[in-house]
Amino acid sequence: MVRRVAITGAGSVNALALDVPGTFAALAAGRVAIGPLDFEDVERLTVRIGGQIRDWDAEARHGRQELALYDRAVQFALEAGRQAVAQAGLSLMPDEALRAGVVMGTGGGGYTTIDDSYRAVLSQGKNRVHPFTIPRLMHAAAAAHLAMRHGLKGPAFTVSTACASSNHAMGQALQMIRSGAADVMLAGGAEATLCFGGLKAWEGLRVMSPDGCRPFSADRNGMVQGEGAAVFVFEEWDRATARGARILAEVAGFAMTSDAGDIVMPDPDGAVRAMQGALDDAGLARAEVGYINAHGTGTAVNDRSEAQAIRRVFAAPPPVSSTKSMHGHLLGAAGAVELLAVLMALSEGVIAPTAGWTTEDPEVLGLDVVPNVARRARVDAALSNAFAFGGLNACLALRRA
Repeated sequence: MVRRVAITGAGSVNALALDVPGTFAALAAGRVAIGPLDFEDVERLTVRIGGQIRDWDAEARHGRQELALYDRAVQFALEAGRQAVAQAGLSLMPDEALRAGVVMGTGGGGYTTIDDSYRAVLSQGKNRVHPFTIPRLMHAAAAAHLAMRHGLKGPAFTVSTACASSNHAMGQALQMIRSGAADVMLAGGAEATLCFGGLKAWEGLRVMSPDGCRPFSADRNGMVQGEGAAVFVFEEWDRATARGARILAEVAGFAMTSDAGDIVMPDPDGAVRAMQGALDDAGLARAEVGYINAHGTGTAVNDRSEAQAIRRVFAAPPPVSSTKSMHGHLLGAAGAVELLAVLMALSEGVIAPTAGWTTEDPEVLGLDVVPNVARRARVDAALSNAFAFGGLNACLALRRA
């Protein structure tokens, strides 16, 4: 018998809010948190907007010795993890800690640490960098610190598959609990690439919008980056119910595919196979799905490809929305923060809108993109899409608890 997996805790830090209730409220209001960026050398960029976390006080949350070890992305991950564990009421006995772990997704790792270190050496003429530069910038840092903070002595690792990283990470957590390799897993993603080097590199791709993210709208002109983290407590269902935990949703299915085609151009076939695979894994019929959280980057190619894929899987597609329009594209952490919109739809009956939509696109006809205003609806099952450069696709299926 396949072991079921419950979500019993959720935490997040993102441009919309510094916790899950605030994020839900912002999503339900359709509030856009994308605005002018504020960091060193931003005036040298041609794209100067993003979903930046404005009121983050690292010194108030961590001691000086801790901050010497924590990149900005790790700071976000630790706060999101703290919230998730607190909501779950998770307390592990020594033997239970051996079967509890963490898997996180990130695309850039400690990007702000990399940016600061290059600036120190190349711009400021210094001959040394901080002695903890490597532990700060390594992609495994968030997973390692979450394991140490919460005493998780089971599997602990990081997945890095560009913009599908956190969906892949959460899928791995699901599979580890199903297989019996663990009973509890923290899973999610963290990213903090809003710095000069991070955005200058993305400018070279010419996929960034200078004025806003408008997924599925005919006038869309690119993506907008964001930053933040989301972490969830995945728990074996019987364990969660036995201890009386509140179950936020069931992680019912997962699938991952590769386009095996182009490094940047998506192939709808890969997305089709990922969505259909998640449905099959969950044992869900298409008609049971009441919401799809789209990858929806706001680029012309991605939105067109994803719309084609959704129409191929669903003869009558359910409501589809992209919350990147509000909090920006969090790259490796995108799927984790966007899973909050799925939880809100399942638990609160509110479907987050696609903000910024203005004009119907003939290439996206047939999709109800929930334009600009949230919608009340009973949602019993939902999909969450993540499609990355390299043709790396990951789709999660969730059920209402």
